[in-house]
Amino acid sequence: MRKIERQLQTALVNGREFRSANTTVTNTDHGQVVRLHGHKIAQIQDRVMYLTTAGHETATTKSRLNAVLDALVPGARVFAKNYTWFLTHNDKTVEFSKIDSVGFSF
Repeated sequence: MRKIERQLQTALVNGREFRSANTTVTNTDHGQVVRLHGHKIAQIQDRVMYLTTAGHETATTKSRLNAVLDALVPGARVFAKNYTWFLTHNDKTVEFSKIDSVGFSF
């Protein structure tokens, strides 16, 4: 895991804001928001998490999403198979479309 992702996780767990290079965590009226290159990729509010690729299915997006999941929902992962993205958690796997967001409670 990259140093920036460990810092991202610390900010999420402690409810702090964070900014480094291309990644930010901000606290808003609608919970914590994680942005990559200015695009919202995660929002966490009241133990509900919304994840999206923001149209950018890249290794960096996947890595940041997995850092968010690892910090707040251990065992959940985003992965790709045959260029299709999926989210797996508690033995359930759902397709993760680049234009849709995936929301779930934890």
